[in-house]
Amino acid sequence: MWTIILIVIAVILLTIGLVKLVDKFIPTKFKPALIIALWVLIAFLAYSTFKSVYSPILFNQEKEKRYTVVIKNLIDIRNAQLAHRQVTGKFTDNFDNLVKFIEEAKFTITQRRDSSIIDVEQSRLFGVDIPKDIVIIDTLGYVAVKDSLFKNSDRYKTMMNVPVGKPGEKFQLKAGFIEQNGVNIPVFEVYVKKDVILFDQDKDLLVQENQVVSVDGVNGDAIKVGSMDQVNTSGNWPKTYGNNE
Repeated sequence: MWTIILIVIAVILLTIGLVKLVDKFIPTKFKPALIIALWVLIAFLAYSTFKSVYSPILFNQEKEKRYTVVIKNLIDIRNAQLAHRQVTGKFTDNFDNLVKFIEEAKFTITQRRDSSIIDVEQSRLFGVDIPKDIVIIDTLGYVAVKDSLFKNSDRYKTMMNVPVGKPGEKFQLKAGFIEQNGVNIPVFEVYVKKDVILFDQDKDLLVQENQVVSVDGVNGDAIKVGSMDQVNTSGNWPKTYGNNE
């Protein structure tokens, strides 16, 4: 970008020099039209320079504003999915099922306490009472998932909708299992393409954004949380946008 700006500035300076040359060497009757044309060119190049500098600034401001809103929804979806796994042992790939789960499911409140009992087999073997440590889990009660995650808010009913960008779009939701060391582990992934979020922005800048690889940026062509390829429930955004773990 800076190369383009330097070229435009050089052309502006050259054009100003031409204006002075025209004023000095061109016959009087041709001067007005040429000078006006050159000043129009200078104005156009100056505007182009300003736009090349300012457009990325406006793009980044709008991008950050939209990403922040999108990530809030992704965090809600992740929290709901983690609750779903805690209660059912797996994730879901259906938003309707996830909403129904939030409205109906409950967390079990438990308490762990240490205790001991007589180890019957060891006691029989050695002829004396031998204690064995155990952990007892007591059920204290239940709390609604909705109250735990969303308090008095009903935003979970619309968390599947992409809140900014192209109208009517929804997040893509996947869930399943991957095998590790012979064990099937539940995984999920939720994402939305940057092309959807920034569909009405400068196309050249959007192409650059889709290729971002940076510690302080959202890498890749989508904002996502989770993964279908590895056990991972983190988001791919930097923490400046919100908790990504």
